[in-house]
Order: sequence, then C-alpha cells, then structure tokens
Amino acid sequence: MSQHAAAGITHRSVPSPAGRIHLVEQGSGPLVLLVHGFPESWYSWRAQLPVLAAAGYRAVAIDVRGYGRSSKPAVTDAYRMLDLVEDNVAVVRALGEESAVIVGHDWGATIAANSALLRPEVFRAVGLLSVPYAPRGGPRPSDIFTQMGGDEEFYVSYFQEPGRAEAEIEPDVRGWLAGFYAAFSADTMPGPGAPDPHFASKGGTLRERFPAGRLPEWLGERDLDFYAGEFERTGMTYALNRYRNMDRDWEDLAAFDGTPITQPSLFIGGNRDASTTWLADAIEAYPVTLPGLVSSHLLDGCGHWIQQERPAEVNRILTGWLAELPA
Repeated sequence: MSQHAAAGITHRSVPSPAGRIHLVEQGSGPLVLLVHGFPESWYSWRAQLPVLAAAGYRAVAIDVRGYGRSSKPAVTDAYRMLDLVEDNVAVVRALGEESAVIVGHDWGATIAANSALLRPEVFRAVGLLSVPYAPRGGPRPSDIFTQMGGDEEFYVSYFQEPGRAEAEIEPDVRGWLAGFYAAFSADTMPGPGAPDPHFASKGGTLRERFPAGRLPEWLGERDLDFYAGEFERTGMTYALNRYRNMDRDWEDLAAFDGTPITQPSLFIGGNRDASTTWLADAIEAYPVTLPGLVSSHLLDGCGHWIQQERPAEVNRILTGWLAELPA
C-alpha cells in the first residue's frame, strides 16, 4: 500500500501522447488538475490534495512528462509546450471528464497558462502560482537569457547544454536539491549583497551559490528524501529538457503572439520570489493579458515554493477562488 493511501489518495497512470502520465487523485466532484514545476513532483501538492477533496473537488496532481513515474521520451524535443498541453488534455479525457480547472506552479504555471490558452474548451479556468502569465512575444528566449547574464551565466542558459547541469547535480542529487530549494525559500535564501543563486560565474556551478547547512522550514528530511529518491531513480535530463525547448516553444506559439487568456484566472506569488519581482511588468499587464482575472495575491515574506511555504494561506485563497467559479 502506498504511504499516502491511508489519507484517501490513489495512484494510477493514464494514457497520453507521451505514453503514460502518473497521477495522484483524491476526492470527487469538479476536476482540479495540479501541475508542478522544476525540480518537483506531484508531491509538491501534498498539502492541497486533501483540502481540495474536503472542499468537494476531484483533486488530481500529475507527474509532468519526464518526471517521477510518468513516461520519459528519449528525444529532447518531446518536451515542447505543445506536447505538455496535450498531456494535460489526455489526462482530463482519461478521467472521463470534459473540462477541468488547471492550476500550476513554476513551470507548471506556464504549462497551465498555455493549456488554457491553446485548449480553452477543456480548461475552463486557470490558477497560476509564482510565475505570472506573459504572452508569447519579443526576442527569442535564448537571446534574452544570454543578455541577462552579463559577466555571469543565467541558470536557464546554464541548463541548455545537454549533460552539463547533469554533471553538477547527479553525483549528489539530494545535496543539490536541498541547496536549490533553500536558495529560493524566504527563510533560507541568500541575504542582500550575496551572490545571486540564479546565476553561475563563468566556468563555475550553480551550487557554489546555494546556502548550505539548513533546510527551509517547509522541507522536512522525509520530504527531501522523497524528491531525491525520484530524481536519483530517473536522472535529471528529462526534467531539464523542458528548459531546452524554450526556443522551440517560441517558434511553435508564434500564432499566439500577445494573445490574452480570457477564462477566469487566479495569481498567487511571493513578494520575495524573483519570479514576481523580475516579471512585475507582466503582473501589471494583467488587465490586458488576463482579462478574466478574479483575484491576484502577493504573499508577504514568501519565496518561490509558495504552496509548500504557505500551504494554509494558499489553500484558503485557492478554495475561495474555486467556490466563486461558474459551474
């Protein structure tokens, strides 16, 4: 029996264009599909699943293609946004539903936003955590990230070369994940004036800038064991391949340049998260880009791992928003 079965959680896999998508399900009622980011798992929604189920929803958290127990295609371009959107559609159909509310965090927020954009007949509302919606447009992403680095290298650029980040991470997955989670959590992130962990020095590694010696308050040893065990089993390449498709996504989505998402939407960010400070202009543009926005929240003193750092607050906001959606 799964360690989560006693809480009413069931594990199964369903067919998708990738092969199979592993999901974790709890509750019954209208479907809420939860999509995680990097480097995470369905487990990132462990505090939301029982709350959503108790509120009368069918809460389903997936392992995104390339993660956990979902299928892991070998070719890099199998992780482009168009494919991930179709995985989400396949999950909804395999569960016998016609539509769902989709909620995502980090990369999951971008996947959720594009799912709502590309398949509005399936995804009737969208919730975005940590990463704001910014419509496709502007220069090629790789050019933007190269310019951001200056004398250093932005982490997205660092992730581009196959094998490079893997060589840093895979010899000590658990230690690397602990540092990565700590680097972007409000209670453990480096202080003002410290080298920015979003960047690596030329010829250096990301880990050199991670804090060491203390886990974030939200991350227990058992939680870290779960995440580390998943990536020790799968390796990091499949998860990193999402970053290696950003230019392909820019090309694939050219027809949607500047297109707003009109379904009812929600945004929750942390005011100590670089995703919200760097993308402040995207949040300010919501009246145009998210005209269906119901509510937007910036949580004081919160970092990037928002639904794990502030589960009670996120659950309150999320269930309140869901309750207000049209049936």
